[in-house]
Amino acid sequence: MLKIPMTKNGYEQLQAELQHLKKVERPKNIADIATARAHGDLSENADYSAAKERQGFIEGRIQEIGGKIAEANVIDTTNLSADKVVFGATVELLDIDTDESKKYRIVGVDEADLKNGTISVHSPVAKALITKEVGDSVEIKTPAKRIKYEILDIFFEN
Repeated sequence: MLKIPMTKNGYEQLQAELQHLKKVERPKNIADIATARAHGDLSENADYSAAKERQGFIEGRIQEIGGKIAEANVIDTTNLSADKVVFGATVELLDIDTDESKKYRIVGVDEADLKNGTISVHSPVAKALITKEVGDSVEIKTPAKRIKYEILDIFFEN
């Protein structure tokens, strides 16, 4: 079985979502189905149809999260060295062409959110950065252009 790299925070967020679905959303949905069923003819009952559709979504999401948790390889970054870029590291970069500074944290696929400065370990940027050191330059080919970065700093956030 292929293990999926994940930060401790990402793992905890998945567990919290799973518990919320099981303890809050699922019971609420069961009550909604019972209420809709009490209204009579199910073939023309929009509330019943919506509740059953929601039930399918909830159960599917529970299965999906359960699978991700089972396959998770939680990587503890507290004892890692900031000598080289590795999974879980936050990397401060300088765009050589524009002199803009950017910060990215390399995380698991499900945790990636560019708006919050987190990128997937499988993204082209992360792949180019892994194993590099402060002062190294990397060139990343994007569909639009080639971007050159210099690594300014590597550190770990909690």
